[in-house]
Amino acid sequence: MDVNAAVAAAAAIAGVLTGVIAMLAFRWSEREQKRPTRTSLHTDPVLPPGVDTVLSVLRSSAVVLDEADAVVKASSAAYALGLVRGGKLSVDPMLRMARDTRRDGEIRQVELDLPRRGTGRGEALAVSARVAPLGSRLVLLLVEDLTEARRIEAVRRDFVANVSHELKTPVGALSLLSEAVMDASDDPEAVERFAGRMQIEATRLTNLVQELIDLSRVQNDDPLEDAEPVRVDELVAEAVDRCRHQAGTKQITMAAGGTADLHVYGNRGQLAAALGNLVENAVNYSPARTRVGIAARRVNAPGGDMIEVAVTDQGIGISEKDKERIFERFYRVDPARSRATGGTGLGLAIVKHVAASHGGEVTVWSSEGQGSTFTLRLPEAGAARDRAHQHPDLDGLDDEPDDSTPQPSSYDPLPSPEVLP
Repeated sequence: MDVNAAVAAAAAIAGVLTGVIAMLAFRWSEREQKRPTRTSLHTDPVLPPGVDTVLSVLRSSAVVLDEADAVVKASSAAYALGLVRGGKLSVDPMLRMARDTRRDGEIRQVELDLPRRGTGRGEALAVSARVAPLGSRLVLLLVEDLTEARRIEAVRRDFVANVSHELKTPVGALSLLSEAVMDASDDPEAVERFAGRMQIEATRLTNLVQELIDLSRVQNDDPLEDAEPVRVDELVAEAVDRCRHQAGTKQITMAAGGTADLHVYGNRGQLAAALGNLVENAVNYSPARTRVGIAARRVNAPGGDMIEVAVTDQGIGISEKDKERIFERFYRVDPARSRATGGTGLGLAIVKHVAASHGGEVTVWSSEGQGSTFTLRLPEAGAARDRAHQHPDLDGLDDEPDDSTPQPSSYDPLPSPEVLP
């Protein structure tokens, strides 16, 4: 009995010791889990409350760096601009700014030109970078893309310079001619000659001002506000009537053909001006006793049927280098010929804006010495509204070179023509 009692007592003592050891081990494990480790201190910094939410709604590209210059937080725009690569800030000037700000706490801002990712043409990306401390350990970098703003500013600056130059020419001519009239007041023939020249310059000035107004209107107005179904036949007839006198003076035959009873949806005035400009250019740049043709047809397209109106001439043609720039404001293939015809260099810019704002496009095929075909493509009346609303911002559109190389139309632009006197 004494032996059995001793064994039971020893077993009880062992069980108590085991329980005490297990409790101590559990307490020690919990304390070790709560203790911050070196890894958590240096690789998992916590953003201040609300910062993550604010960064997610900023339009600027945002990057947060820790004390080791590692990226703690970066927006998708920062990756898209190539600012962050492999968890590190890849732009050395910005990295130096961040280190200086971390050292002295001063906010810094600088504008930089960065190379574009994936392009070998040396194009620069203009950005504005601002660095500020974020708490005691983090640094916030905000980067805003200024490329588009700079491009638009350059376009506007060039536009003002071109307008000033174009206005100065007829105004200066009028001033000189008026002095000549005063000096020749006793010579009726000279007065008549100078007065005729003054009338020509005044007409050129009036046309320039009107086309500037038209260009401003098509850039700023929504063509669908006053949109209506427009018969293509009526637009063609109006364009022909507009140029009938010039064509008759040069003995140019004007012919209309193609599919009848087609409709587009849009601003009638803008569409008439666009097609009229194409026909007028064809007449002005064609030799005497040639033919200008206008033809319309319906073509199938993924987003809905399109209406194509082609204007073909037998004129001097356009070189390859000029085709990339003819839709720019004030650009002239032959400046001397433009002065003789009274051209302002704005007609094709207006055409391109009208086409784009209506959800379409204008293309050109040309060969030097063989003539040109300008094709205005517009959505048919049913799909025009949806297509026009999906078009991006048009500001400065005509100043971008068109890299596409349009091919000649696959149909004769003058099938079974109706010759118009």
